[in-house]
Amino acid sequence: MGAQWWSWALTLIGLTGWWLTGRRLWQGWAVSLAVQALWLAYAMVTGQYGFIVASIAYGAMATLNLRRWRAEAAAQQHMANQT
Repeated sequence: MGAQWWSWALTLIGLTGWWLTGRRLWQGWAVSLAVQALWLAYAMVTGQYGFIVASIAYGAMATLNLRRWRAEAAAQQHMANQT
């Protein structure tokens, strides 16, 4: 039951990240990135090693998107300050 509880909790945290991202908050990408570390630990503890590949891929995607999101926000802020 413990492993199943963790998978539900991690899923809810991941969905929270997507929800925040959908609200156009950069913190959504940060939550999505952070939850990947938890999925990685879950995969190793439970021996479900397929989650390791998924965690690394999702973590890379969240990192790239967070960097892009922050760069775009900084550029928009810079343009707004010039006017």
